[in-house]
Amino acid sequence: MAQIQESGGGGHGKHDKKRAKRSSTHVDMTPMVDLAFLLLTFFVLTSTFSKPKVLRMIFPEKLDEKQQQQKAPEVKDGLTLLLTNNDKIFYYRGSLKPTTELIPIDYSKNGLRKVLVDYNSDLLIKLQDVQKRLNKLSESDTAGRRKLEEEVTSAQRVSKQIVLVKNDEGATYRNMIDVMDEFMITQIAKYYVIDDGMAKLEKDLIKKQSN
Repeated sequence: MAQIQESGGGGHGKHDKKRAKRSSTHVDMTPMVDLAFLLLTFFVLTSTFSKPKVLRMIFPEKLDEKQQQQKAPEVKDGLTLLLTNNDKIFYYRGSLKPTTELIPIDYSKNGLRKVLVDYNSDLLIKLQDVQKRLNKLSESDTAGRRKLEEEVTSAQRVSKQIVLVKNDEGATYRNMIDVMDEFMITQIAKYYVIDDGMAKLEKDLIKKQSN
């Protein structure tokens, strides 16, 4: 609280002139400091901390020696991307065979993005339909929005479109980031980065394709 302290009085002599009383103000800052700490505590407890933005990358589980001896299940209609040197990228559909044809593409919207859109068209159509219905809902209709979000999650979970990503020693980190960006743009729900890289047959097919 503010306090006013008076100091200095008038003259006491007969001929002394009367002097105006001087007063000094003392402000007690304790309540203001308490209020500042209360506001700081309030904002810290009610604020939402931003989460770091990271790329979601899915790696297959490591197999033990016994599991490695078993034949791995084939992805019959999966899409495999092969990243190699000089920003080259190839893809093929289905399981790998000596007669498999590798198709060269680039990282442009008319290359990799077009391939992913065509491959993931079923899920994209469903998501577009959900987005149209979402646009018609009001902001206050939280129940309706939650229901549509659950529908999106369910559609992504049951999606059968699987993309495998393999690279050799010539691929760069930039190539991998570009592929991840295209996955997010085209709403690829299931993709796996093969930690062991390309198979020998895939490398041989790339050499044959490049010649």
